[in-house]
Amino acid sequence: MSSSGFKFTLLVPLIVACLMASSARNFHNDFDITWGDGRGKIVNNGEVLTLSLDKASGSGFQSKNEYLFGKIDMQLKLVPGNSAGTVTAYYLSSKGSTWDEIDFEFLGNLSGDPYILHTNVFSQGKGNREQQFYLWFDPTADFHTYSILWNPQRIIFSVDGTPIREFKNMESFGVPFPKNQPMRIYSSLWNADDWATRGGLVKTDWTQAPFTASYRNFNADACVWSNGASSCKSNASPSSASTNSAWLSQEMDSAKQQRLKWVQKNYMIYNYCNDAKRFPQGLPPECNMS
Repeated sequence: MSSSGFKFTLLVPLIVACLMASSARNFHNDFDITWGDGRGKIVNNGEVLTLSLDKASGSGFQSKNEYLFGKIDMQLKLVPGNSAGTVTAYYLSSKGSTWDEIDFEFLGNLSGDPYILHTNVFSQGKGNREQQFYLWFDPTADFHTYSILWNPQRIIFSVDGTPIREFKNMESFGVPFPKNQPMRIYSSLWNADDWATRGGLVKTDWTQAPFTASYRNFNADACVWSNGASSCKSNASPSSASTNSAWLSQEMDSAKQQRLKWVQKNYMIYNYCNDAKRFPQGLPPECNMS
């Protein structure tokens, strides 16, 4: 082999490696820190994002892209120690007075007491669909993956691949479903000690500040919405989905359904569908569907 040929064979793997590295997810490419006056930071060459909260301000970020359906994954490590009064919110939302929104909110607590994972779904500006859970691990000790699967048939909230909640499309029963408004990903860390911990009885201990939450390994298998058009051929037609967009028609298999039941039996602490006092005119219609 000539020396030039030998150099070329060495060069090809290097080029491939560089291309692969450049295609890896980087917070600089995917997100903008939108508020917090320096309290939000992208570090480790774009691999990690941190949000901080002190008595003066919290912080937040949003995605550069808008999405209309997708499977969104993010790893979070929550505020450790005495996090009472703090809320870490991670959600999808559109804009306007009739917005759609899919929420994860992590409500802090006193040291040794569990975080509460609060979920909600808004459609056309209407929410009031809260379900709350304890987690089966310490979410401050390490990173864990929090996922939203959003397709035309259902929304599934998952933690480390275990489904905790499903909100099905029940438009045929008059229940609005988020399907027409593209949404951005947002996250923020903020002080909500007027309600977050024991209904506001436990206040934020500012001697513990700054409080910090960390993010890594963002991934979006999703339809990106840009200039009034989707990057997917057909949002509503799963038959057009390739193997890479199987999420467009994904549903839970029997094993996932069993895991969902396990979580809801053992870790759910509030379900709006069981709160008859809150809805004296009758429970929302989706609560009566299987």
